[in-house]
Amino acid sequence: MYPSILKKIIEDFQKLPGIGEKTAERLALHLISHMESDDILSFSDHLRRVKDEIKTCPICHMITDQDLCDICQDKDRDRDTLMVVADPKDVFVMERMKTYHGLYHVLGGLIDFSRGKTDKDLSIDALSIRLKNVKEMIIATSGTVEGEMTAKYLKQLFDQSELKVTRLAYGLPVGADLKYADELTLSKAVENRQKY
Repeated sequence: MYPSILKKIIEDFQKLPGIGEKTAERLALHLISHMESDDILSFSDHLRRVKDEIKTCPICHMITDQDLCDICQDKDRDRDTLMVVADPKDVFVMERMKTYHGLYHVLGGLIDFSRGKTDKDLSIDALSIRLKNVKEMIIATSGTVEGEMTAKYLKQLFDQSELKVTRLAYGLPVGADLKYADELTLSKAVENRQKY
């Protein structure tokens, strides 16, 4: 029914998280019927450039378009506290609440044996080096099975040192992903964190 190129665009949109067939169809049809040619060209150029210009911060593993991310460059951040998160999206969520002023470390995922992802696939070696210079590690993985497994692994790995290991307080729904929590819930979870 649709021209082949439009079918391909619909399929491309469906590869994005949370985009089903109907939404992909709507987005593709909007592109061809309501967007100006210049806007489409600009959009496609941004998509092309994102892979060339976005890289990983060598310190915290956050995504950035600079040599170091803005957070690692910020001299006003609390350098005694390091929050460990699974993905860059978790950093964006935490930063929106504007109450945490420490540093971050992005693991690059969670331990998930069902998908073949182990501790070797995460940036734990880099985390180990960074923890030598901080007083507190806040484990901010989600309350999913994988998040809990990763949190327990990190606690076991780093609990024998003088480092204070804390975990986000529950107030976050168990089994929920950080990106779905509202800012107040996240803020309270950080404020009420406990020794883990």
